[in-house]
Amino acid sequence: MKVAELVGRTLADLGVGMAFGVVGSGNFDVTNALRAAGVRFVAARHEGGAASMADAHARMSGQVSVLSLHQGCGLTNAITGITEAAKSRTPMIVVTADTATAAVLSNFRIDQDALGIAVGATAARVHSADTAFADTVRAFRTARQENRTVVLSLPLDVQAQDAPAPGAVPDLAGPAPVRPATAVADELAGLLAGARRPVFIAGRGARGQAAPLRALGDVTGALLATSAVANGLFHDDPWSLGISGGFSSPLTAELIAEADLIVGWGCALNMWTTRHGKLIGPQARLVQVDREEAALGAHRPVHLGVVGDVAATAVDVLELLEERGHRAAGYRGPELAARLAQVRWNNVRHDDRSGGGRIDARTLSARLDELLPRQRIVSVDSGNFMGYPSAYLSVPDENGFCFTQAYQCVGLGLGTAIGAALARPDRLPVLAAGDGGFHMAISELETAVRLGLPLVVIVYNDAAYGAEVHHFGDADHDAVRFPDTDIAAIARGFGCTGITVRSVEDLAPVTNWLDGPRDTPLVIDAKLADDGGAWWLAEAFGH
Repeated sequence: MKVAELVGRTLADLGVGMAFGVVGSGNFDVTNALRAAGVRFVAARHEGGAASMADAHARMSGQVSVLSLHQGCGLTNAITGITEAAKSRTPMIVVTADTATAAVLSNFRIDQDALGIAVGATAARVHSADTAFADTVRAFRTARQENRTVVLSLPLDVQAQDAPAPGAVPDLAGPAPVRPATAVADELAGLLAGARRPVFIAGRGARGQAAPLRALGDVTGALLATSAVANGLFHDDPWSLGISGGFSSPLTAELIAEADLIVGWGCALNMWTTRHGKLIGPQARLVQVDREEAALGAHRPVHLGVVGDVAATAVDVLELLEERGHRAAGYRGPELAARLAQVRWNNVRHDDRSGGGRIDARTLSARLDELLPRQRIVSVDSGNFMGYPSAYLSVPDENGFCFTQAYQCVGLGLGTAIGAALARPDRLPVLAAGDGGFHMAISELETAVRLGLPLVVIVYNDAAYGAEVHHFGDADHDAVRFPDTDIAAIARGFGCTGITVRSVEDLAPVTNWLDGPRDTPLVIDAKLADDGGAWWLAEAFGH
């Protein structure tokens, strides 16, 4: 076989999940090798969309995904989605062709290794026929065991070489657990034992680790919050606060700010999660638990940094507290339990701004939360609107929320929703996007139609880049306001079911679609009333 076929077969044998991409002459053979070896390949309309699909699929499936690209322009078209994946530590392999070594004047020639490194990915390449198997295994090991996005370049001249017989494919497990040092775990146990109002904030590193954190919370009386990316982790827990940060409800913000001990579990504790530090009261000690030492105190000074993964640390600290016979109520009690039953934004009264052919984003989101099935997977694009679906659309667990916001780029949502939908076909996929992000990614609407996805697309349509409108106050907004487009009609042109929503009554067709075969995506063009600037945006830029 040729090297291109060897690389594709080896990745399949190593156990990659789905592959996504746009096929050109440079990645034709390796893509077909993946397909021939049993890896499902999803053809996107644009490499940027394919990158977001691969990123979301890896996050929601727990598998290493593959992004297959043509050399040069195929890679540059995908680089924004690759940047998001790299910043999010998504285990993903970007299999990209590269120009032949001697083709120094090729139109497609760029320094692909430098480009990958520049956006935070790991650069790797297949160097020769003799090393092709080892190079591919090494790339997969890095992605799988280090949670890295790896850009694996396949030069065209090497791809075409005859490959030697491959070796035995190793069984590569995920990242090894990192246990905290005994003395450090004991110090954390002491802080928890002395706390009267502890709060846990779980982040990306805590996904899948709700059980040990809940057990530790039960012993210490801690309230349980998450960063936005881990939304849903404690969804059904009576002591859950929901999201910490800009999306926090008033009660959540109040309780976190009154804590005397805040422990971030696999959480960066960045400006978004802490509201620029405003949620950390002067009386609070701050602890951060992370398997990467470089993450400790990177965004905020911490009283104690613990090198360890979430589960191992929580288990060890719980054992130490139980040995001491410690058990505390902390914040927890009947009165607070009653208040927490109303902690979500859906239960906070708002002044409904609907009218004049426009619907309030809060009213829209709350009603859709009631209409849509509980078993859902919600993906959220970036923009002024993003707090509404994040706060109002409940999810069954952390695997029901896909939040590609590490790079904070508008337009990644549609690809994200498609990848998430393919990872979790047991759940109704829901995308929340602004009109700006929807228009940016609209080519992938055809991909959703072609795949027959029962995707609900909620377009929060304010005919503008709303964040900029509100951020720049009274300045001239001509550059960020646009004519109102008939997004429902555009969606029908792609083969979707499209509806226009100007009032709650206009949402009646959603029920009809849910009751039907759901054989086409549903696109909801929601014409929004001016919100005067979302509350989370004021928090973000008003510091």
